[in-house]
Amino acid sequence: MAFARYMNGQMSSGTLTLILVAMFFCVAFWETGSRRNLSDDLKIPQQFSVDLPGCLAIISGGTVNRSELQMLLASRTKKNLLSEDFYLNATKDCYAYIEKRGFITETLSEEENNFPIAYTMVIHEKIEMFERLLRAIYAPQNIYCVHVDQKSTADFQKAVVAIVSCLPNVFIASKLESVIYASWSRVQADLNCMKDLLNSHINWKYLLNTCGTDFPIKTNREIVKVLKVLNGRNSMESEATNDYKKLRWQYHYNVTDTVIKTNEKKSPPPISSPMFSGNAYFVVTRAFVKHVLENSVVQKFLAWEEDTYSPDEHLWATLQRMPSVPGSAPANSKYDMSDMQGLARVVKWSYLAGDVEKGAPYYPCTGEYRRAVCVYGAGDLQWLLMQHHLFANKFDPKIDDVAIRCMESILRFKALGHEIL
Repeated sequence: MAFARYMNGQMSSGTLTLILVAMFFCVAFWETGSRRNLSDDLKIPQQFSVDLPGCLAIISGGTVNRSELQMLLASRTKKNLLSEDFYLNATKDCYAYIEKRGFITETLSEEENNFPIAYTMVIHEKIEMFERLLRAIYAPQNIYCVHVDQKSTADFQKAVVAIVSCLPNVFIASKLESVIYASWSRVQADLNCMKDLLNSHINWKYLLNTCGTDFPIKTNREIVKVLKVLNGRNSMESEATNDYKKLRWQYHYNVTDTVIKTNEKKSPPPISSPMFSGNAYFVVTRAFVKHVLENSVVQKFLAWEEDTYSPDEHLWATLQRMPSVPGSAPANSKYDMSDMQGLARVVKWSYLAGDVEKGAPYYPCTGEYRRAVCVYGAGDLQWLLMQHHLFANKFDPKIDDVAIRCMESILRFKALGHEIL
C-alpha cells in the first residue's frame, strides 16, 4: 500500500498525496464482481465536497496550495451547528431529506448484504452530530436502536424522532432512561436496546454500541470484513483490575443527579470467575447478547452491578472473561486485552500521550482534551487511519469540524470506490 510505503520512508509525502488524490477521483473503476454499479442517487452529495486535496495534505503530510490549506484549517471550529428546527423542517419530506443529506440507500456489496450489523446509539445532545454519526454508519441491511436520554430537551427528542422516522431500519428504544454519568443507567440504556434489537426482524450478526461523540474510522464493508475474521469471538477491553478500581464495585453507591460512594461494603460478586476492568465499548455477537439477556447467572450478576460506580467499565469486561459466555476469552492473564488491542474504540488519553520514540503509545492530541480524553483534531487523522479499530472517540465539530469533514469524505469515497488508504 502507498500509505504503508510512505510510513516506512520509501515514498515522499508529496508523491503519496498525488497518488491518493488520483485514487480519490478514480471512483469509476470498481472491483470486478465485488461492488454494484452506482446509481445516480449514490453520487457524492454536496456536504462531502470538502477540499479533498487539503484533507489529504493534512493526513499525509504532503503539500497543497498554502492559501487553500489555510482556508480549510480556518474553518476548523464550527460556530453554528444545525438546529433541531432545521431537521424538523427537512424531514417533512423524507425522500428529499434522505437524498439531500447523503444517506446511502443501496447495499453496496453482496458480502455486506449477507452480514447485517446491529448498533445501539446512546445520545443526549447535538442533533447535527447524531445525524452525521448515523449517516456515516448507515446501511439499509443493518439495524439501529437509538436511545435518547430522558433528560434531553423536548426539541432534541422531537428532532431525533423526525430523523428516525425517515429511515425504516432505525428506531427509538422502547424504554428510555435518564442517564446519569458513571451510573447503572448508562448500562441499562444499552440493555434496553439489546432487548429491542434481539426482537427485531433483522437477523444481525454482531452488535456495536456507540455514543454521540463517536465516529467510525472504517467503512461498513471494512467493518464486515473485520467482524468475519473474529469468527464468533467478541472484542473489547478486558484487563486485571487494580486496587483503586476495585473500590468501584466493593462499595455501595447511591445515585441522585450524580453517583455518591457510601461506606457500605457490598457482598462479593455472585460469579465464580474474577472481575475485570475495561470500558463502555464492545463488539459482541448475537449469541453474547442473547446469553446476557436470558442466562440466570448473568441476570444475578447484572442485578449485583446496579449499585456500583461506572459499571460499564467492569461489567462488560468481566462478562467477556466468563467461560460460559459466547465469544468470551479465558480468564488467564494471557488473554488480557487493552483498549489499544481491542477493536471497539481507539482513544487517546492525555496521561499516556507523549513521544512515541521514547515508548509512549501515541503522540499528544492535536485537538483538545476533555476529561483526559482527546477530542480529535485534523492532525490526528493520519494516526487514526492507521489504527485497526472500528471507531474513534471523541469528535466534536465545535472543537475541530475539519477532522470530521475529512473523515466523512474519506469514508464516503472508500465506500463508493476503491480502497484509498
